[in-house]
Amino acid sequence: MSFPDKKTVLDFIRDNPNATTKQDIARGLHVKGRERAMLREILKKLEADGTLERTGKRAWSQADRPPSTGVVQFTHTDENGDLIGKALGDNGPFGPDIIYSGLSGKQKGEATEPGEGDRALCKITQVDGDWQARALTVLEKQLTNSLVGMYSQGPRGGKVTPANRKERREFLIQEADRNGAEDGDLVITTPKPQGRRQYGPNLGVIREVIGHISDPRSASLLAIHAHGIPVEFPEAALEQARNPKPAPAEREDLTQIPLITIDPHDARDHDDAVYAEQLDDGWRVIVAIADVAAFVTPDSPLDREALKRGNSTYFPDRVVPMLPFELSADECSLREGELRRCMAVEMIFDKSGSKRSHRFIRGMMKSAAKLSYEEAQAAIDGKPGGKAGEMLETVLKPLWGAYAALSKARDDRSPLDLDLPERRILFSKDGEIEGIITKERLDAHRLIEEFMIQANVAAAETLEKQKSPLIYRVHDTPTDAKIAAFAEFLQTIDMKWNIGQRPQTENFNRLLGEIKTGDYDQMVTQMVLRTQAQAIYSEENLGHFGLNLVRYAHFTSPIRRYADLIVHRALIASLGLGPDGLSKDMSVRLEEMAQHISDTERRSMAAEREATDRYLAIFLADRVGSEFEGRITGVTGAGLFIALAGSGADGFVPISSISDDYWVLDDAAMQIYARGSGKTYGLGQIVRVKLKEVTPLQGGLLLEMLSEPMPAPEGRREARQSHNTGGGRPPRRKTGPGKPTGKGKFSKKTLPKHKRKSRK
Repeated sequence: MSFPDKKTVLDFIRDNPNATTKQDIARGLHVKGRERAMLREILKKLEADGTLERTGKRAWSQADRPPSTGVVQFTHTDENGDLIGKALGDNGPFGPDIIYSGLSGKQKGEATEPGEGDRALCKITQVDGDWQARALTVLEKQLTNSLVGMYSQGPRGGKVTPANRKERREFLIQEADRNGAEDGDLVITTPKPQGRRQYGPNLGVIREVIGHISDPRSASLLAIHAHGIPVEFPEAALEQARNPKPAPAEREDLTQIPLITIDPHDARDHDDAVYAEQLDDGWRVIVAIADVAAFVTPDSPLDREALKRGNSTYFPDRVVPMLPFELSADECSLREGELRRCMAVEMIFDKSGSKRSHRFIRGMMKSAAKLSYEEAQAAIDGKPGGKAGEMLETVLKPLWGAYAALSKARDDRSPLDLDLPERRILFSKDGEIEGIITKERLDAHRLIEEFMIQANVAAAETLEKQKSPLIYRVHDTPTDAKIAAFAEFLQTIDMKWNIGQRPQTENFNRLLGEIKTGDYDQMVTQMVLRTQAQAIYSEENLGHFGLNLVRYAHFTSPIRRYADLIVHRALIASLGLGPDGLSKDMSVRLEEMAQHISDTERRSMAAEREATDRYLAIFLADRVGSEFEGRITGVTGAGLFIALAGSGADGFVPISSISDDYWVLDDAAMQIYARGSGKTYGLGQIVRVKLKEVTPLQGGLLLEMLSEPMPAPEGRREARQSHNTGGGRPPRRKTGPGKPTGKGKFSKKTLPKHKRKSRK
């Protein structure tokens, strides 16, 4: 029997209501071996789209279908800018997610559009597998849904323009509701209660002024408030950080070992230190990590606040930390020459870089040196200076020797080789943007990264061996649908991919090696990136596809990631290293906590990306009218995304502005082409553009295409001519998802997937 599809799985669950667990379903459908992973993927997708609902840790049942006409509670806007809700029953919201698709035909022009938090009577239908709702009437408006934006004063009153690109509302502000806001102020606004008024403009009340648009630091402020990232620590948490009382524990003395920290030159906290020495038959490596668990005890004020934040958030100009600086940059920072508590792992590798053994240590250490990546690399490259010069022979050369051995094993493992460039925004002392540089990727960076990966693997292996609960860092295998789309794309550039085999990192790497420095280099790299799943935290081990590891957990950054703190506590408890280990209460909540910290990580990534986009827009604001070289990084039916050379800023060329041609989207090839001539703009293409408009508030760049399209590809010319005789999809020229929504604003529907990068 071939592996069942979604329909087969749903039919089985409907016909066998008592078979609710994955094991029951697998047994009933005769699914064995590697096919169980595919079944798990199907169940996850059915749960994600609301077709199934989880009834236990690994148990599901069919979700109730929504009625054809009923009340929908709209709860949030998804990453594509669509308003999402659920049907509302006697016991609250139920069933699959429902996408708002507009007002009912009879109501157009007569009714208010629903928003987040609203309840509306809707016609509900299923279209291509998605549940959609058309509003008949809004029953209840949400009055607490805030909006972050800029206040501007006009002759007839004020208004608040949203800072979020996907936000469709604008609020008019009456004088009595201005609350001291001045022109250009950045504000938090809430809708004004409408009473019996059902029509007319949206009125708002300004609740708080958070800054001014002219403030160089405004981009991060907007992102922080728009995403609800906690900034202020409760006084109880600050008091605990100011007066740390570490839990008592027996510790091993590591103070005579010359552990050193290697970090960015401007790092304020140092949470990892490394050491290596050569053995007769291999290498001994020690990775020591700040013992945060000793200070952040379970369910204490600090712990509750750290869990709420989930992780530190890194903006171009500041950090919003998971722990107060009093702790993260002081008592838990492995400062040079100061006695510090640590959790360490000692690993023994053979000459080929394969790990033979490891053990975990709760110890006391004293960092022998604080080096930057550049200082360490310069010493290795023959330009030693300062501390790096003093430690070159005794510390740095053994570290590089061990790294050379580990690199052999890494190459054999063949993790996904996507060494994407990172850019850094440089600021002056008063916060003004001075420039943008591409970060140089040094062997010193790769050394620390590989040592941290090995320590993370050791943590997962130990906890599995101890049968301890833990949270894994997982990166799932690309789905069949993504692989099929990738294979179809490769066909458009005369390359092949065997979709019948299980995806493997070495196959991606081989492909990337073949096209390196060629015409399709960047294009294929972007498509490989889009094919990947997002890395998340999970109580269930799905492996880490990108690193090509069977088991992986985060252990090395407990100052900035709550997941690592959980792993530290699990190691303490399972190895008997102290009384401050993982509690039973926390152990049973790991699935819930894994979901929460995955959500906070996504929140931070979105906020960081938005702030960076705004800073880049500010940097380019005085260059309107200038021409730039760029690369097409996203292709949609609405237009083209272009990454500008130098800054890496992303701008948008609306399809309606390119020419008078009738442009058609070729999804498979990631191209648009002109009907008739077949000339093409496609992913990865180098183009010349002019900067037409900048909106720093939303981080939007509107571009004009100057380059001519490429000739029609030989292999697709006839197919396109055949398609052209049948019509084709016209360019979208109206405002809506995937189109400009105003001057320089774009809905998030157009955001290309390469901007939604995952973190290892």
